[in-house]
Amino acid sequence: MRSSTPLEQRLDERARRFLESAPASRIRPKLTEFVVFGLKQGWACIFGAALLAVLMAARLWYPDHAGLARNDFLTLAAVAIQVLMVVFKLETLRELRVIILFHLVGTVMELFKTDVGSWSYEAEGVLRLGAVPLFSGFMYAAVGSYMVRVYRLFDLKFASYPRRWITAVVAAAIYLNFFTHHYLWDARWVLLAAVAAVFGRCVMHFRVFRKHHRMPLVIAFLLVALFIWIAENIATWSGAWLYPSQLDGWQPVGLEKLVAWFLLMIISVVLVAWVYKPEPPKAVEETEPAAQSKVAY
Repeated sequence: MRSSTPLEQRLDERARRFLESAPASRIRPKLTEFVVFGLKQGWACIFGAALLAVLMAARLWYPDHAGLARNDFLTLAAVAIQVLMVVFKLETLRELRVIILFHLVGTVMELFKTDVGSWSYEAEGVLRLGAVPLFSGFMYAAVGSYMVRVYRLFDLKFASYPRRWITAVVAAAIYLNFFTHHYLWDARWVLLAAVAAVFGRCVMHFRVFRKHHRMPLVIAFLLVALFIWIAENIATWSGAWLYPSQLDGWQPVGLEKLVAWFLLMIISVVLVAWVYKPEPPKAVEETEPAAQSKVAY
C-alpha cells in the first residue's frame, strides 16, 4: 500500500482499536465498510471541503465594504489552507507537485475562458491575473488534492489500464478542445467516444477497509464528475464566479458542464499517473476472497 502520512497512520491505529473492541454482529462488517468508505471520501475531500466552506462563509458574512477585497481574502485563505495541509502532513510533498500542476493547468484555462466570456469573476482585488483572481487556481488544486489522496487512501489498482502514452494523447486532445471549440468544431462527443474506447475495459480495484471492491473506471469518472458538478453549484451560489446564465440571478449550473467535468477527469487521471504509476491488482485480490479479510487498512 502507498505510504500514509503520520497523521493518517495515527488515525488508522485508533480506528482499528475501536473496531476491534466493538461488539460483533452480522451487519457489522458491511456497516464498517460503509462508514469507513464515507470517512475516507471525506478525508480525501478535506482541501476542497475547506475551500468550499470559506467560499460559503465569505458569501454569507464577509463585509461588503471591508478594507480587503473579498477575492483577495479568498486567495489568502486558499494559500493558508494549502500551507496548513503540508505543515500538518495532510499531504505529502510528492503529492504537492501534482497539485501545483493542477493549479497551473487550471489557471491557464481560467485566463482563456474569462477572456472569451465563458464565465466571469467580480472585478475587485489586486491578487489577480487579468480578470482572474488567484484563488481560482486553488479550485483546480482542490480537485488534484482529492485525486491524489483518494488514489492513496483506497490503494487503487487498475486492471486493463491503457498505455499511459495513449491516455496522455487523449488528455491533451481534451485540454486542447477546451480552447479550440470556441473557434472550431466542438469535438467533445468524439472525445467522449475516445474515452469509452480507451478506458472502457479498465476496472478499478480499491480497498475500503478489509475487503476489495471493483468498479469500471468510466463509472468512477462519472461519479467524481457528478460530485464536482454539485460542488460547482454551491460555489456559483456563493458568487465565487458566475456563468452568463447566472448574471441576472443564480440558477443551477447546466448539465452540459457535467460532460466538461467528466472530460476533465481524464486530464486529472493522467496528471495523477505522473505521481502514482497505475498498477495492476494483485492475484490474491481476485482469486482468494478469504484472504481479503486479513488485508490491513
